[in-house]
Order: sequence, then C-alpha cells, then structure tokens
Amino acid sequence: MGARSKARKRAVDLLYEAEAREMDPVTLLAERVGSPDAPPVSDYTVTLIEGVAAHRARIDQLIAEHAEGWTLPRMPAVDRAVLRLGLYELLWADDVPDAVAINEAVELAKALSTDDSPRFVNGVLGRIALIADRLRAVR
Repeated sequence: MGARSKARKRAVDLLYEAEAREMDPVTLLAERVGSPDAPPVSDYTVTLIEGVAAHRARIDQLIAEHAEGWTLPRMPAVDRAVLRLGLYELLWADDVPDAVAINEAVELAKALSTDDSPRFVNGVLGRIALIADRLRAVR
C-alpha cells in the first residue's frame, strides 16, 4: 500500500471516529498529531482531514443530492467517511486525477465496509465526476 493510500485510510479512520464521538475531526486530528501514544499522522492525512472539514457542508450537500435512494443519516458511517474523503479529493485536490480519487475511495469501501459499499461509493462519486468540471468552476 502506497503512502497516500495509507494516509487516506488513516483519514477515513479519523473521520469515522470523530463522527462516532461527535467531535470536530480537526480537533481529533490535533489530539493525535503530537501524541506519543498514537501512530504518526502524515502530512497528507492532515491535508485530507482539514480539507474535508473546511468543505464539509458542500460535500454533504453533494453526496445527499447524488446518493440515489439514500439520505446521509441512513448511510453506514464508514461509507459517509469514505464518500466525504473521495469527494474532497475529486473536487478540491488538484493533484489527484478524478479516476484515482474514485478508485481509492472504492478500495477503501472494499476494505472497510459492506459488500454493497464499493458499488455504492463508485456510483455516487461517478455521478459527481460527470459534473466535476462545472462544480470546480464555482467552488
């Protein structure tokens, strides 16, 4: 597993934990970054967590609009975390190609969630990717 893939996995873990603990993910990240008891946090994990947190309202709005038949609260929490991360990379991480953002999110869903989750994540992000250029123009 590459360094960025590990950073994404760690970011999903932190996003999931922050939601479960009803905490701001940046606050949780700050607790972990200098802690001698926690594994080191990569710079890319920090970038991902801060990016998701900064754009969370827009990210959640887009997920809700494109998750056919699902509301955000009804989705598994892991899927929400994976989708938030994938959508952040898709729209705001200029150095990550769209296909890579989607593929990495699908791989995280395969590793961390239900058997149906990879297809669901791929569908939601794929629909948004079709209009990504337009969305990036207004961000």
